Amino acid sequence: MEFNYIKEKTASITGHRPKSLPWGYNENNQSCKNFKIEVSKTFEKAIQYGLTTFLTGMAEGFDMICAELLIDLRKIYKNIKIVAILPCLEQYKNWKPSQQQRYKKIIASCDDIIFLNQEYTPTCMFERNKFMVEHSSVCIACWDGRPSGTSYTIRLARKFGNKIKLFNPKNYDCN
Repeated sequence: MEFNYIKEKTASITGHRPKSLPWGYNENNQSCKNFKIEVSKTFEKAIQYGLTTFLTGMAEGFDMICAELLIDLRKIYKNIKIVAILPCLEQYKNWKPSQQQRYKKIIASCDDIIFLNQEYTPTCMFERNKFMVEHSSVCIACWDGRPSGTSYTIRLARKFGNKIKLFNPKNYDCN
């Protein structure tokens, strides 16, 4: 598999699904709006720092929120690249129709798409996370401290010596 991006200028994105976010699927909630503002500011700082490529696993929740924020920022920062690292071809097939449409819209705006597996396997999500960490120098994560796939990815990023920027979604809960 060919990956033509510079690791030192690449960040991976990992984080919680809607069920673990205070606002769930309701991204019009003030908590989510505040969260998105902070995450967007972090992306701007990362771009100004020199990062040009952002890897998203395109999971529901944080991954898709970040992809959309980066698509918006690309209107200002024309040189950034958004790369979807997909665990399997039909990652989205069991999602709600609205989430499937959102996914397809984001994918259409990505600069590159890398499929790691044709079909779902019990390890394909971990393979995706490992691929992203191995090909980046920074990990931008949304994690509330509980054991999860996100915690695994953060531990892996630390093992690989990646810089880590953590967002705890509980810090943005306005309820």
